[in-house]
Amino acid sequence: MRALPLDFRESTGSQEPAWNDWRWQSRHAVTNLQALDKALTLTDAERIGASRAEAAGLPISITPYYLALCHPTDPACPIRRQCIPRAEEAIATKGDLRDPLGEEAHEVAPHLIQRYPDRVLLIATDRCGVYCRFCTRSRLVGDGGGARSMAALEPAFAWIEAHPEVHDVILSGGDPCLMSTERIARLLRRIRMIAHVDYVRLATRAPVTLPQRITAELCMAIRESHERTWVMTHFNHPKELTVEAQVACARLADAGLPVMNQTVLLRGVNDETETLEALFRGLVRSRVRPYYLLQMDPVGGSGHLRTRLCRGVELMAALQGRLSGIALPKFIVDTPGGLGKVPIGPNYVVSAKDGVTVLETFRGDYVEYYDPIEY
Repeated sequence: MRALPLDFRESTGSQEPAWNDWRWQSRHAVTNLQALDKALTLTDAERIGASRAEAAGLPISITPYYLALCHPTDPACPIRRQCIPRAEEAIATKGDLRDPLGEEAHEVAPHLIQRYPDRVLLIATDRCGVYCRFCTRSRLVGDGGGARSMAALEPAFAWIEAHPEVHDVILSGGDPCLMSTERIARLLRRIRMIAHVDYVRLATRAPVTLPQRITAELCMAIRESHERTWVMTHFNHPKELTVEAQVACARLADAGLPVMNQTVLLRGVNDETETLEALFRGLVRSRVRPYYLLQMDPVGGSGHLRTRLCRGVELMAALQGRLSGIALPKFIVDTPGGLGKVPIGPNYVVSAKDGVTVLETFRGDYVEYYDPIEY
C-alpha cells in the first residue's frame, strides 16, 4: 500500500485487501477539498482551485491509488499537476473552447460522434477514476448520468448498422472500464453483431489511475466478447509506470489484447526530452506501443497546462534517433472544431531540385537522395 498520511488511511478504512479491490478504490475516490487536505499539504492556489471545482467547475475525483502517487508537499509534482485543481483554471486563455473537438456538432445519434468517414466514437459513460484537469470532455464528465444503458445506446447502434462505411468503433467516455465487466462485455457483444465493424478500440485510463481494475477476468471478457479489440490507454509520465500499472499492462498483453498509448503533452509534467524518453522506453518494456504524443486540446480552464506548439516539434526532433521507431509516437494536433488530426514535426528536407533531395539526419548530417530516372 502507498504511503498516504495516517489520518487519510484511517478515514477510508484502508486495508491491504481492500486497497487492491478496484471497487473499493472507486468508492473511496477523493471528491472534495476536505479529503484533499487530509492527504496533501495544499498550496493556496490548489485550495482555491479545489473550492471552485466543488462549486461550479470540473468535478474532483481521484482514486486513492493515484492520489498516493502525488508528492505530499510539492505542488510541482507531475501527478499533482494532472489531478489537483488550481486557481489558474479560472483564467481564460485565448483560443479556449468548451468543446474543443466539436463533438456536439458531430453527434450523429445520441452518445455517438462521427468526425471521420470510417470511424465513430461511442460515449458509454461519464465517469472516470480520475478527472484529469485537462480533460477535453470536461463539459460532460461527472454530470451525474453514469453508465449509459443499452436502451439509451440502441439508436447509436442502429446508426452504425445503417452506415457500412464505418469499420472502427471507439468505446470511450468517461472511462468504460469503470463499468462492470458484464456491462462492458454486453457492449462489445452488441458491437460484434454489426458485421462491417472490423475492430473496436477501448479507450481507458484505468491502467494508469486504477490498475486494480485490469483483472484477468476483465481481460478475458474483453477478448471473448470481441476478439478484435485494441486497448488505448493514456500514460503521461514515467512515475505512472508503477509495478501495479506494469502488471495491468502485462495482463492485457498476455490476453492477446494489443495496447497502444496516447500521451498528452503537458506543461510542467512531461515537456522535457528526458521525461518523454523515459516514458516511451518504459511503455515499450511493458509491451505498450507509444502511438500519439498529442498537443493538448484547448479546453477552457487548462491554459496553464498547455505548451506552445513549437515545443512539441522541438521535443520530437530531440527524440528522433534517440528512440527506435517502435518507441517513437507521432506528434499530433487534433484541430479545434473537430476538423481532424494533423501530424506535425521537424522538417528534415533541406532542399529539393532537379531530382535531388537533400535530407538532414538526426545527427545534423546532410545527405543527397536521387530520384529514379523516369522511364
